[in-house]
Amino acid sequence: MSVTYTDQDEATLRSIMHGAAAPPTRTAARRLLDRRAPAEESRVAVVIRMLGPFEVCAGGSVADVPGARLRGLLVALALAAGRVVPKATLLDWIWGGHPPADATNALYRLVSRLRRALPEGLIEGHTDGYQLRLDPDAVDAVRFERLVSQARDEDGTQRVRRLREALALWRGPALQDIGLPDSTACDAAVARLERLHLTAVEDRCDAEIGLGNGAELVTELTDLAAAHPLRERLVAALMRALVAAGRDTEALLVYQRTRDALADTLGVDPSPELSALHVALLRGELGRPAQTRRTNLRAELTSFVGRDADVAAVRELVAGHRLTTLIGPGGSGKTRLATETAHTLLADLPDGIWLVELAAVGTDGDVAQATLAGLGLRDARLGEPSGADPADRVVAAIGEQAMLLILDNCEHVIESAAAFAHRVLGECRRLRILVTSREPLGITGEALWAVAPSALPAPDATPGEIESAPAVRLLRDRAGAVCQDLTTDAATSATLARVCRALDGMPLAIELAAARLRTMSLDQLANRLDDRFRLLTGGSRTALPRHRTLRAVIDWSWELLTEAERVVLRRLSVFSGGASLEAAERICAGGTIATGQVFELLTALTGKSLVLTEGGCAPRYRLLGTIKEYARQRLAEAGESDLARHAHLAYFTELAETADPHLRRAEQVTWLAALDAEHDNINTAMRGALAAGEAPAAMRLAAGAGRYWWLGGHRAEGLELITAAVGIPGEVGDETRGAVHGLALTFAAAEREAH
Repeated sequence: MSVTYTDQDEATLRSIMHGAAAPPTRTAARRLLDRRAPAEESRVAVVIRMLGPFEVCAGGSVADVPGARLRGLLVALALAAGRVVPKATLLDWIWGGHPPADATNALYRLVSRLRRALPEGLIEGHTDGYQLRLDPDAVDAVRFERLVSQARDEDGTQRVRRLREALALWRGPALQDIGLPDSTACDAAVARLERLHLTAVEDRCDAEIGLGNGAELVTELTDLAAAHPLRERLVAALMRALVAAGRDTEALLVYQRTRDALADTLGVDPSPELSALHVALLRGELGRPAQTRRTNLRAELTSFVGRDADVAAVRELVAGHRLTTLIGPGGSGKTRLATETAHTLLADLPDGIWLVELAAVGTDGDVAQATLAGLGLRDARLGEPSGADPADRVVAAIGEQAMLLILDNCEHVIESAAAFAHRVLGECRRLRILVTSREPLGITGEALWAVAPSALPAPDATPGEIESAPAVRLLRDRAGAVCQDLTTDAATSATLARVCRALDGMPLAIELAAARLRTMSLDQLANRLDDRFRLLTGGSRTALPRHRTLRAVIDWSWELLTEAERVVLRRLSVFSGGASLEAAERICAGGTIATGQVFELLTALTGKSLVLTEGGCAPRYRLLGTIKEYARQRLAEAGESDLARHAHLAYFTELAETADPHLRRAEQVTWLAALDAEHDNINTAMRGALAAGEAPAAMRLAAGAGRYWWLGGHRAEGLELITAAVGIPGEVGDETRGAVHGLALTFAAAEREAH
């Protein structure tokens, strides 16, 4: 509970402390004074200024705080505003190494005087010290330190604004009229604040020069360098400012004077950083057009269609994370999304954006060396030791620059790319990296964005909705370059949607398909996409070899897989509508692949953007149509087509037979849902058995799935499949044959009634 004291009450308590009262009474009086609290919070706005002439502004007027020790006490409390300052610390601040004989009571008296000089309630006593109850930002020195700290994490114009705001708080030397000659603590605080002030000035000048304002700083930096002739960072800033103003000779003279001053005063040479700046000036590299070039991104020759939301999302990730990776299958448009996003970020990165193309680098290639080439630093600079490690050179070249590196196509050098990114991000604190890869780098702090194919129109979309779908917009845009007579009627829209769906909305596949419209009609194109790998081969001559044909795109990913991953991927091609983990483990295992390995291999394939996962607690694994067709061809090449199909047929026959009795019981709804999830697989297994003329297998599956087709609302489809099974010649058990014939009669009767 707070206790309120008047000045008269305080005087009474102090008379007890210093009078003839017994020691316990005096101790109780001291505790009461230490616990003194205001009756209510002060509503008077108080500001304390110590970066220049000392001032205490309370409620719009200047409060009188007379005496060096009283001011010293207030400064000690203000620098720790909001925190309790121990009494020993306050004694050291005020009297240094020469405290009075009765130091504790002297401090009490000083606190009492300070309370009377300030608005009520600002100073609160505690058992072990005192606290100034004030917002830290009301103390200019504390606010200055906070603003400078924030500026370190910002870039460009925002950093300059923050530093200018901080430096504007200075009106002269810190604590200039406090006057505590014996206080080493006060002297240390002054030295620290002055040092922070000078560093902030240097930070602000460097940031201004980085924004191209160097010429405007020449006069200011000349005065600063004259006042601090051994401060090499100021000298370096002055040299860069002089070069920006076209005064290269003066910049050389500044370096010469500084080198002589360092030798005469300290007996040392200029730092490596200042020497490197001098070498760059001699070589004509400082401030020249090569330096003002802020990107090696090329201008695109085609429009960017339907992915504005993706650009906005990736831009936010890059702004909020130092490492962002765009993952997705080959041909999904990762590189284009990365470069389009990068173009929107150029204004925010004073030191530019640089694309590092890794596609041409071998699997054992040096990512750091490729980065040097992207930065235009393939050759060693003058003064660099021969044989310098490329990663060391990258770190030295980037330093404290605020830039973005785009490491493009990392999947084949994923390990070295991850190690390189980890190192340079750790040593270059203002660097950001945007990666494109078919799998993540897998290092701490990595933000991921899955680049999905272009959105397709809904199955029941109207012509207008079809035309507005991103995939169709892309196909129409690219087709317009080679086929000017493409109409906009409903039939054409429907065919465009059909092409896009067949190609899964993959941008590269759509562009390859559009190129074919030079020599065939849209209908001819749509009708021949079953043979897509033979058809889609007309890529740009300037594209990477693996992007010139649809098959080459997937070949590239296939070659990067382990043999076990290839086995699982090709066996997955027998599924339709995805696979549960249990089904995948049953059908993809075999030979060198143990059942327990399948899950890890599926996880690896998902990470490499070749397998998609859908669903939550019980995920299903699915292949895009193009990848499925490729995997099916690889399955045939391996001579495993029949083996995988029979495993698939056996699994789903067992599932249907297991479910059949449950469809007659209370758990009917649960089992119908389970079979609905496998509807496509059951029908695919059935049609495969029919096509192969396998009467026993087809009849067995028909008997097991018949009740599901009936209860699940697939009666027409069930009748078709059951009738086809009955018509296959072959030896079938009497029980199975009887069950299937009974189902055939039931389905046929229902069909007649329906008509």
